[in-house]
Amino acid sequence: MDYQIVIGLEVHIQLLTRSKLFCGCSTKFGLPPNSATCPVCSGMPGVLPVINRQAFELALRAALALNCRIAPFTKWDRKNYYYPDLPKNYQISQYDLPFSRDGWLELPAATPLAPAGKAEKATGSPKRIGIIRVHLEEDAGKMLHDEQGGGLDSLVDLNRTGTPLLEIVTKPDISAPEEAKAFLEEIRLLMRELEVSDCEMQEGSLRCDANINLHVPQSDRSYAATPIVEVKNLNSFRAVERAMKYEAQRQWEAFQSTGKKLGEEPKATAGWNDAKGVTIMQRRKEEASDYRYFPEPDLVPAVVDQKWIDHLKASLGELPAAQRTRLREQYGLSPYDAGVIAQQGRRFVAYFEEVAERSGDAKEASNWLTNQVLQTLNDRKIGISSFSLTAAALADLIRERKITGLNAQRAREVYARMLETGAAAGKAIADLGFKVISDEGELVAMVRRAIAANPKAVKDFKNGKTKAADAIKGAVMRETKGMAKTDLVQEILLRELQTAE
Repeated sequence: MDYQIVIGLEVHIQLLTRSKLFCGCSTKFGLPPNSATCPVCSGMPGVLPVINRQAFELALRAALALNCRIAPFTKWDRKNYYYPDLPKNYQISQYDLPFSRDGWLELPAATPLAPAGKAEKATGSPKRIGIIRVHLEEDAGKMLHDEQGGGLDSLVDLNRTGTPLLEIVTKPDISAPEEAKAFLEEIRLLMRELEVSDCEMQEGSLRCDANINLHVPQSDRSYAATPIVEVKNLNSFRAVERAMKYEAQRQWEAFQSTGKKLGEEPKATAGWNDAKGVTIMQRRKEEASDYRYFPEPDLVPAVVDQKWIDHLKASLGELPAAQRTRLREQYGLSPYDAGVIAQQGRRFVAYFEEVAERSGDAKEASNWLTNQVLQTLNDRKIGISSFSLTAAALADLIRERKITGLNAQRAREVYARMLETGAAAGKAIADLGFKVISDEGELVAMVRRAIAANPKAVKDFKNGKTKAADAIKGAVMRETKGMAKTDLVQEILLRELQTAE
């Protein structure tokens, strides 16, 4: 690659409070337009905001989980700008004294983003993404445009106005579109685990703007930075990844054409058109001075003492990064398997641990959860809490498979039977009529017949093509209808092949 991608994210997260940041109006999603408003959040003259303590505490929990330094003293500021969905014409936010700063979030070496069953090997080392600040502010309303009907009408829904909003600003430490997506996946997992936010992008409770430019190496070993573009309207993790890939290529082509560098033109804002897969330049970006920040006169500063911080730290529990490490060390899982399990949340981790302990086989428990169980949950669109198969029942299936020697295909049929009927593993095996052939004499006879029927495979095996034995083993398994112990068939087959002519 002829350039290095440099990305910094601004992540906005709506907090899980029942009421807004400065008033008692509901934050419930999907209410009729403009039905969750009052004089405070609709910006009527003479009203006074009152801080929502729960929102501030949720924000503190998030910042502590992101390893931020908590400020003992923080104030509120007015950020002035004029949009139809901001009825006060200013937003209560934080400027020079945010409640937290200087944090970081570590991405695992192999991020668990592949679908279940697609193994990924861990590459490199975990990467730490720096966080400049985490601050609290109120959300704006929502504009509804008549784009479908071709009309010129634009409507304003103020229900969202005043909803508690957490803004996480990263350092420009992200160097690939895939890393940006992985960072957002980790943020969503973390906020959900802490019950700070539901992070539903389709409902707008997790939104992201991405700042991107390129560092292009020069002949004197320095680099030229391209002008920064802030890409907005990113409403899915896939959109973030696609937008960053497109914008990087666009900036590279523009640099080759114009040679313009950072500072030679103002920072720009672009929208992402997901249908067309392109960024569209909208306007030149405002600087902080354009917002005319000044201290919010209607709110007292917030003071956070060490006792409060210690109490919140103690309540965080085991965070995803620590879970991944413990799953690897305690259960011997691969980084990928530990990542997939941790990615599903604490309840899924607890389910796995119970299965592993009861079955005595953590690797087999991991295989079942990251394949069959996850597929079932996804197909049924449910979480592990709604899963009908208890951890004890799945552990029983794993133990029965060891005892009986059921192959993988038959074990999956037993699993499906258990899901369908609620039967225990032993009864499901009996109901399906599965009786494993484990008599060695019977299997030897079958193996010898298969060897006699496959002379070419025998010849290939003798010539060093060890994989040729699989064809013979397959013939045995077909004759037994998959009811022979696979490891025993393999052992007998290799023994018989040594003496076969």
